[in-house]
Amino acid sequence: MTSALVIRNVEVEARAGLDVRIEAGRIAAIGAGLAPAADEIDGRGGALIPGLADHHLHLFALAAQAQSLDLTEVQGAAAFRARIAAALGRRPPGAWLRVTGYHETMAGALGRAELDGLAPRHPLRIQHQSGALWMLNSLAIDAVRDDRGAAMERDRQGRPTGRIWRGDAWLRARIGAPPPPLGPVGARLAAFGITALTDASVTTDAAAAERLAGAHRSGELPQRLTLMSGGALEAPPDGAFAVGPVKVLLDDHDLPELSEFVAAIAQARRAGRPLAVHCVTAVELGLALAAFEAAGGQDGVGDRIEHGGVIEPAAIAASRRLGLTVVTQPAFVFERGDRYAAEVEPRDLPDLYRCASLLAAGVPVAASSDAPYASPDPWAAMATAQNRRTRGGLTLGAGEQVTPLQALAMYLGDPAAPGGPPRRVRVGADADLCLLAVPLREAVVAADAQLVRATLIGGRRAYERP
Repeated sequence: MTSALVIRNVEVEARAGLDVRIEAGRIAAIGAGLAPAADEIDGRGGALIPGLADHHLHLFALAAQAQSLDLTEVQGAAAFRARIAAALGRRPPGAWLRVTGYHETMAGALGRAELDGLAPRHPLRIQHQSGALWMLNSLAIDAVRDDRGAAMERDRQGRPTGRIWRGDAWLRARIGAPPPPLGPVGARLAAFGITALTDASVTTDAAAAERLAGAHRSGELPQRLTLMSGGALEAPPDGAFAVGPVKVLLDDHDLPELSEFVAAIAQARRAGRPLAVHCVTAVELGLALAAFEAAGGQDGVGDRIEHGGVIEPAAIAASRRLGLTVVTQPAFVFERGDRYAAEVEPRDLPDLYRCASLLAAGVPVAASSDAPYASPDPWAAMATAQNRRTRGGLTLGAGEQVTPLQALAMYLGDPAAPGGPPRRVRVGADADLCLLAVPLREAVVAADAQLVRATLIGGRRAYERP
C-alpha cells in the first residue's frame, strides 16, 4: 500500500496556507496543520492546481520528432538548404534523414527531383508542417516502393512523385524502423504539469494502442491516456487507456460525400462514442456542421471540432446549437501567425483559431498542442491565448483574447469532457496535481513552464524540479 503524502503550505482555490493529504492515489484531506506523514513536500506558498490535460496531440509523432530535423523556425531557401546539408553531413551515406516542419514559404513545392538535388546519397523524407504530406527523394522512394500500394502520388506517366498524402501508417510500415522511445515524451510533458493526454491519431489500431498502454504500465508515459481512433478500439481491463472519440479526418481535396459522413456519425453513435472531426478550413467545418445537422446534433454526446482553424461567425451559432465542443490550439497563432497574416485575406483573419467569441456564445472550448505540429508547452500556448501575439510581434485577432484564468481553464477539463467544468483540487478527487512556485494569479499571468515545481499523477511524483 502506498504511504501517505502531505503537501504543506499551498494555495488551493485562492486559500493560502493549506496542507493537502494524499492517500491511495486520491486527495484524502485539505486543511491547515494536517498530521505529519512519512513523505512530505513543502509547497512554499505556491498554488496547487489540477494537473493539465493536453486534449489533442500525437504521441508517436512527438516521440519521432526527437530523432528528426525540425525546420519549424527556418526562413528562406538558403537556410533550408544549409540545415539539410549540415544534418546530412553528420550521417554516413545510405542513412535516412527524417525532416519535419516544412512549409512552401521555405523553398516552394517539393518533389523527388528537388530532394534528389539536396540528398543524392541519403534516403530523405520531409514532412509538411500540416502533417498531411510526406515528400521523398528517389533513394527513399526505392526503399519503400510497393507497386501494389496506392499511398504514393504518381505523375501522368505513372512514375512516383515522392509525395505521399496521409500515408503515415503506410510509410512507417514500409520503412520498418524500430519505434522511438516514449519515455522522454512522458518526462517532458510531466515537466509541463501535464497529467492527462488524448492521442488524436486516426491511425491508432489495436497494436498501436497496446504499445501506448505498455508505455503507461511501465511508467514511460505516466499520464492518464485517452485514445482516439478511426476504427473500433477496446479499453483494456486495467484501464491503461480510455477509449475516446472516433476520429474523422477531413481534407479539402478529398472530402467524403455528405451521406457517407452522416453514416459515420450514426455508426459512432451505435458504438457509444462521440466524433472528433478534423476541421482546419471553412469548407471542412461547413461539411462537418451539415453532417451533424443531418444526423441530428445531440448536446451532451461530446462531439468535437478539432482545431477550428477557420470559424466564420455563422458557424459559431451552429456549433452551439449542435452541442459541439471546439478543441483548438492557441500556439498556432504564435508559431504560424506571421504567415497567416501575410497569406490570409484581412477580412478572414478574425476567424482564425477563435477562443473568446466561442466562449461568449456558449460553445465549450478546450485547448491542446497538436504536438509535434506545434510546441507541447501548454504555458506558452496559454500566454498566446491571452495576448494573441505572433512570433514576429503582430496581434492576430485581438477580439479573441481570453483572460488568464480562462486560458488555464481550457487545460483543466476532464479528458472525457474537454471544455467542461474545470477539475478541482478537492477531497476524493484523483491526486493528479501540478504544484506551482507562486500563487495562481501570478502564475497564470506569467504563463511560464519554469513555474512548475512538481507534477503528481495518482499521488506519485511524475516530475519534481531540483
